[in-house]
Amino acid sequence: MPFSHLLLALAIVAVWGTNFVVIRWGLDGLPPFLFATLRFAFSALPWLLFVPRPKVGWRPMAAFGVLLGVGQFGLLFLAMRGSISPGMASLVVQMQVFFTIGLALMLMKEKVRPYQLVGLVLAVGGLALIGSHLDATITALGVALVLGAGFCWACANLVIKQIGQVNMLHFMVWSSVFAVPPLLALSLLLEGPGAIGQALAGAGPLIWASVLWQAIGNTLFGYGAWNWLLARHPAASVAPTALLVPVFGMGASALVLGEAMPSWKLQAGALVLTGLAVIIFWPRLRKSV
Repeated sequence: MPFSHLLLALAIVAVWGTNFVVIRWGLDGLPPFLFATLRFAFSALPWLLFVPRPKVGWRPMAAFGVLLGVGQFGLLFLAMRGSISPGMASLVVQMQVFFTIGLALMLMKEKVRPYQLVGLVLAVGGLALIGSHLDATITALGVALVLGAGFCWACANLVIKQIGQVNMLHFMVWSSVFAVPPLLALSLLLEGPGAIGQALAGAGPLIWASVLWQAIGNTLFGYGAWNWLLARHPAASVAPTALLVPVFGMGASALVLGEAMPSWKLQAGALVLTGLAVIIFWPRLRKSV
């Protein structure tokens, strides 16, 4: 990639990684399902009025919107409300890569490769290390919720895989519409109208900035620019930069929020990232030999 395009890729993963700190700020003033509702509402409006509908059926758009909205971000926000630290959430959610591979093996009859098993073993080792250090900042419930978010993300990936080439920015805008009704229903049911009204009335500039950053920075810029790069370069040149998402996530959480980074967290991160690296780089290394 040209250097300018590499800088753009780094900017995207920096946005995606540091976004976990922004989520933490938003959750300081908004209940998780209300926060997710606002995030997807602003991802759809007013952009829906200016962006043409992608050439995709309603069913896959609805499936993607619900999986991403309720499944991935609903569970992620719920976990980060007090059950897992932002840095660890940015790492654990990357298990979606292995969920995606596993689902593809089961549903699309793809063959498992030895290097994929090696990568999975390394990542599970990192996850086990996290599980052996559960405390008030990293609970079993938090890890389980983030793993559930990663699984829903993997299911959403399969929807994208089935629809093929599509303008991702347009797809994100239109699919976001389908995330809003179920998220709003969950917010009304579990958080209540009183808590919703109180949170909206007390939301300050930082809270609303967090909501807008979720919608515009993380979703529209992140996914739109990522798709722009994928349209111009081989996926093998772009995808490896995503390995830096947990690096930015853990680093930003430590610098901005003061999250402790003992050696076991760094070891767990190294195991998970090494597993991901094996999955991404091994096919390229074999071709170059």
